[in-house]
Order: sequence, then structure tokens, then C-alpha cells
Amino acid sequence: MELTLNGIMNDRQAFEAAGYKLPTFDYEKVAAKTKAEPTWIHFGAGNIFRAFQCNVAQNLLNEGILDTGIIAVEGFDYEIIEKMYRPHDNLTILATLKADNTVEKTIVASITESLILDSENDVEYTRLKEIFAAPSLQMASFTITEKGYAITDPKGNTLPAIEADFGKGPEKPASYLGKVVSLLYHRYLNGKLPIAMVSMDNCSHNGDKLAAAVTAFADAWCKTGLAEEGFADYVKDTNLVSFPWSMIDKITPRPDAKVEAMLNQDGISGLDPAITSKNTYVAPFVNAEECEYLVIEDHFPNGKPALEKGGVIYTDRETVDKVEKMKVCTCLNPLHTTLAVYGCLLGYELISEEMKNPVLRKLVQTIGYVEGLPVVVNPGILNPKEFIDTVVNVRIPNPFMPDTPQRIAVDTSQKLAIRFGETIKAYQKRDDLNVADLKLIPLVFAGWLRYLMAIDDNGKAFTLSPDPLLDAACAYVAEYSLSNEPKDLSGLDPLLSNEKIFGVNLIEIGMADLVKTYFTELSSGVGAVAATLEKYIL
Repeated sequence: MELTLNGIMNDRQAFEAAGYKLPTFDYEKVAAKTKAEPTWIHFGAGNIFRAFQCNVAQNLLNEGILDTGIIAVEGFDYEIIEKMYRPHDNLTILATLKADNTVEKTIVASITESLILDSENDVEYTRLKEIFAAPSLQMASFTITEKGYAITDPKGNTLPAIEADFGKGPEKPASYLGKVVSLLYHRYLNGKLPIAMVSMDNCSHNGDKLAAAVTAFADAWCKTGLAEEGFADYVKDTNLVSFPWSMIDKITPRPDAKVEAMLNQDGISGLDPAITSKNTYVAPFVNAEECEYLVIEDHFPNGKPALEKGGVIYTDRETVDKVEKMKVCTCLNPLHTTLAVYGCLLGYELISEEMKNPVLRKLVQTIGYVEGLPVVVNPGILNPKEFIDTVVNVRIPNPFMPDTPQRIAVDTSQKLAIRFGETIKAYQKRDDLNVADLKLIPLVFAGWLRYLMAIDDNGKAFTLSPDPLLDAACAYVAEYSLSNEPKDLSGLDPLLSNEKIFGVNLIEIGMADLVKTYFTELSSGVGAVAATLEKYIL
């Protein structure tokens, strides 16, 4: 059996006998209509898109609710399209790893066309322009990571590639964002056609980040006469171009070798993964958890696909904001970061294994239910307590999810402020709550300081996960070692007072001393991490 259109057509019975769910819609008919009347184009051909949005679309195609597929575009690593999408006719195997020890295998065929976002490739770029000139196009969606929307560096300076494109204009920009905006300019030139530009990246107020980038390009080009003056007004007119907020949540780890072995046993050929020249690890399959949430602000100037019939929630901006804060500040992300930090220190290689440790399990339960839940604003469409219930009882403990503490520990310095700082701020605003009652959130901060020492609880060195502030943060703990000797912790004060990292000044709010106390105990010797956790949690 092979993962191609001919393969699933000619060996349909063999695929089904091996337990695969196959597409039931008329692929040729859908592909033809998508080419003639595209409605949905997506930028960012990564795993969460293949596992989530594409599967939702396939279900709706199977039911006859949608009659056009998705056009997938990759603008960062062209080899994803060249080495993985096109050799398999844009098909993907979705392995849904369920907590009950079952795997649901689906051949997803909702992507009917894949393209490379390369302004130097006339064939590819001409086709992209055709799509953006189509009156039928309702939505351009994005999963390009939060970094993909950056137009300035941390100091506020315009990035060189962006600056260059500001000066070159929309004809042949080189940057990812420049190329996207040039396509939007082509849509403007073809009748100021309406469209929704929908970021589906896992970051706060994602639509605003995309809007800011697009607007910056439009303003720059119009100011220098490289684009018609009306283009800037077009992208700012929300009746023509909208930038809805969204909240997405689905754990989709890197394709796992165990899943690959399972699929190979089914007799499917050509499933070898590839590592591109840009070091992207890609495979013909994705593995993901069953649980998923996608909430989108209902602002679509040219109509929208009926994704609500596939479980997606359309709602107002205020509700999207509440859902996003519920997830990121309390009900999932802080628990993940907690397990990431302590998982690395305690030598765990799987997040799910950590939940078998009663101390770690109680740690995240207390942070979620006791310290976080009191300040969550119920968004109405999802129940916060039920969300946490699913996280701690189903999602994180899922033994078949190959998610690691090391992956989740990436960029921790960028996460602490939103994942814990917002809860602290909410306590400060409430008369009925006291910041001093927060005991385990400070333990996470102390755990991060201990993590920065890059020595696990057995006294062995380990590799810290990538983080833009890693060198600077590690410098604050460089003078400390694992010992019971008294420590002068005043050197930590500049770090603990850094509001950009923690969201608040821990010294000003009176939390720094507790963090230091915890850090002293966590770093008192080999085995001190486990002992300290047990002391304060059980």
C-alpha cells in the first residue's frame, strides 16, 4: 500500500482492513471546484494544521457540508511541500492517540493543492495571485508561529528583511510577511475584494499581531508610492479585511518513531520521515491527541466556511479573549510549564510519566484548581473546571502522547509572565484574595531558577531547552552550586524584579523571599528537588 491518491483508490479494501478511515467525498470533484472557486487558503503547512484544521475540513467534506478543500502554502521551508506533501498527493495519515490505549488512523485528503510562497518562482506565485484574485476566497488562515509575525527585533528596530521589503514594494518581496501582503495587495487591485485574515497561532490576541504586520507593510508601501494610496485604507477597513482573534488548543508532538513503526507494520510503503536543509523534521503522518479546541471571532467580511458544524466555535472577540486567558493563564499552559521545569530536573522524558508521580500530580492540580481557578473568568462557551478536569485526568496523563518536558520547556522565560504573572495580577486586584496565599506558583519560579543551573536532581548536567534569554538568565545562578552552605541570594534580585519575565516585580509584591527560600532548599544537594516538592506539596 502507498500513501497516494492512486494508492488509497486501488487498495481501499486493504487500507480499511488495516483499520484506516478513508475519505468518502468525491476528491476529483472537490479538487476541481477548489481550483476554480477557492474559499480557504492556509499559510504554514505544519503538524497542527494537518492534524486539526485539515481533519475538521475532511469530516465536513465527507458530510457534504463543505464542497471545496484547503489550499496549503508553505513560506518558510519549501522542502516540506517538495519532499512530503507532493510525493504523497497532499495526503496525511493522522494517528489520533487516545487515552484508552487505542489509535484512530485516518487518511486526510482535504488539502487539494499545495503551493510554495516564493515570489521568485513565477509558476507558484502566479497561482497564488490567481487565488487571491478570486471573489470566492473567504479566508486566509495562518499557523506560522508567533515569531512569524515579527517585524521588529526586541529593541524595536525593524528587522533587516522587513526593512528591505518596505523599500522594494509589493512586486517581489522576499520576507514571509512581505509576500503575504503583496498577495493581499493583488486582491485589492482586483476589486478591493473582502477577506478574513485569520491567525490560528497559539498566541494572545493573534489577530492583532497579524494586523499590525500587514498594516505596517501597507503604510510603508503607500507612503513611498510603491502601492496605491487606497491600499492602506483597504487593510484598515474591517468591513473589507478583518483580522479575527482565535484560540487554538491541540497537543501535536513531533512525529514519533513508535507511531511510524506501527504504520509500517500495516504495510504502507514510503513513510520514512525527512529532515530538510532548514532542519525541519517532517513525515507523511502526524500524531496528536484526540482533544481539540478552536474558537474564532466571528468576523468574516466575505462569508465563512461552516466549521461550526465540525466543532469549531464562532463567537465574539470578548469571548475569544476569555477562552484564551482561561487556557493560557490557568487551565493548561501553566500546568504544562510546571511539569516541563520539574520534569527536566527529575529526569523525566515524557510528560505523561510525570502524572504517575503523586507529588507532581498534586502540584499541577493545586496550581490549577486552588491557585488559578478562583481568578478565571468563565467564558460561557467552555467550563473552566471541566477544562482543567480534562487536562489533568485525560490529556496530560495520556500515555500514548510522546510529548516531552524538554519540548515544553522551550522559551520558558517568554512564558512565565503570561502563564503565572496574570494570575498574580488578578489576585492583586481582588479584595477577597491575597497574593501571600499563593504558595506553589512561587515554587515553579524557584524551580525555574534551579533548572537554570542545568544540573538534575541526581547531580548530573543536562542540556537546557532553547530560550532567547537563556545565557542572560543562567548568569544569575552561575555562582551557585548544589550544597547546604549558606547562600547570598541578593544576586538574584535583578532577575526577580524583572516584570518582563515574571509579569510582576516579585520583590515589590513580597514574593521574592519565598522564591529564594524554595530555591535554597531545591539547590541544597542531590535529591533536594524531590525532597522539597514532597515537603511542600504532600
